[in-house]
Amino acid sequence: MFDKTVYLDNAASTRLDERVLEAMNPYFFDTYAVATSEFGYSMGIESKEGLERSRKVIASALGGDASEIVFTSGSTESSNMAIKGVLSALKGKKDDHLIVSRLEDFDVLNTAKILEKQGYKVDFIEVDSEGVLDLDMLKAAITPQTALVSIQHANQEIGTLQDIKAIAEVCKEKEVLLHTDATHSFTRVPLDVSQVSVDLVTVSAHTIHGPRGVGALYIREGTPINKWMDGGFQESDRRAGIENIPGAVGFAKAVELVTPEENEQLKAMRDHIIERISAEIPSVTLNGSATSRLPQNANLTFHYVEGESITLHLDMMGFAVSTGSACFSRSLEASHVILGIGGDHERAHGSLRFSFGRFNTMEDADSIIDALKEVVVNLRAISPLSEDN
Repeated sequence: MFDKTVYLDNAASTRLDERVLEAMNPYFFDTYAVATSEFGYSMGIESKEGLERSRKVIASALGGDASEIVFTSGSTESSNMAIKGVLSALKGKKDDHLIVSRLEDFDVLNTAKILEKQGYKVDFIEVDSEGVLDLDMLKAAITPQTALVSIQHANQEIGTLQDIKAIAEVCKEKEVLLHTDATHSFTRVPLDVSQVSVDLVTVSAHTIHGPRGVGALYIREGTPINKWMDGGFQESDRRAGIENIPGAVGFAKAVELVTPEENEQLKAMRDHIIERISAEIPSVTLNGSATSRLPQNANLTFHYVEGESITLHLDMMGFAVSTGSACFSRSLEASHVILGIGGDHERAHGSLRFSFGRFNTMEDADSIIDALKEVVVNLRAISPLSEDN
C-alpha cells in the first residue's frame, strides 16, 4: 500500500538502499561469526576484517583515524556515551559543568536535563531567530570548571547549520572539550576533524539510507572518556556488547554511496520547494536559516492551520511529512526548536518539515506543493484562526 507514497520524512529515517543490503547479506548468512583476533578461527577473523574495513570508511569520511571510531547502536547511544563518558572521566577534575544549546535533539537535550536533576550544572545556550548559536553567550558561559560543550552540527527540525569550526576554536581557546551531534549532517555537509578541533562526533546510518540501529562515535585520540556501559571488552574496551558487524558494514557502504552530485540534487529540491511554496501559498514562514541549512531540509509554518491537519490530509493523498504540532509529538509538547527560535505555539503547531532523500525526485516536490495548495486553502476556509474568518 506504500508503493505510491511520496516519502518526505527522511530526517526521521531513510529507506535502505538495496546496495547496502547486498553488502550486509554475507555477514548474516556466510561470515556470521563474532569478530575475533588473528589467533581465532577463520570465520571470526574474516568478520573482524569486515568490521575494521568499515571502521576505516567511517573514519575517512570524518578525516580521522580508524582507531578513533567506536561503533554504537545509533546516535542516541553515541551522544550518551560522549556526554556521560567525558563527565565521568573528568569527575573530581572539573566542576561537573555541561553546556548545550536549547535546540539540541533529544539524545543530547534530555541527557542534559537528566544530568541537571542529578546535580550537574547545565547551561542551555540561546540561539537567534534562525537557530544560530550565540557565540558570545557561549564564551561567557564557559568557566575553568566546564567539562564539556555539546553543540549540534545541524538541527534536526529546521536544518540550521552551526559554525562548528568557530565553536571549536572557542572551546580550544578555553581548553574545554567539544562534542557535536552530526547525525543529520554527516556526509551531507563537510566536517573534517583534521581541520576542525572537535573532540567527539556523533554519526548514524539511518539518515543516509543505511541500516537502523547502528551508529558511531568519533573520539579524538587522548580525549578523556570512561566506558559507561559495563560488559565485555569489545571496541577496544570502550563499548561493551557483541559488535553489529552487518550493521557496521552497511553503514560503511551507505557512506560510500553518498556523492556530491546527490547532495546537489537534494539542495535543488529543497530550494525548489521553499521557493514555490513561498511564492504560491500566502502566510507562510520559513523556519531556520535561508542560506546556512542542510541540503535536504525545508521547514515552513503555514499560518492559521494546524500542522497535524495538513499532515493527515497529505497522508490521505499519499504524502508523508512531519509536523512540529504537539499532537504528533509523543511528549505532547509543541516543537522546542520552533519555540527556541522565538516562535509561538501557533507557529510551532503550523510547521511542516520536508526532508529529502536519494529516492525523491523534483516531481515529488512539485506534486506535494500542488497538493499543499489545495489542502491549505480548504483548511483555512474552515479555520477559526484564519484572517478571512
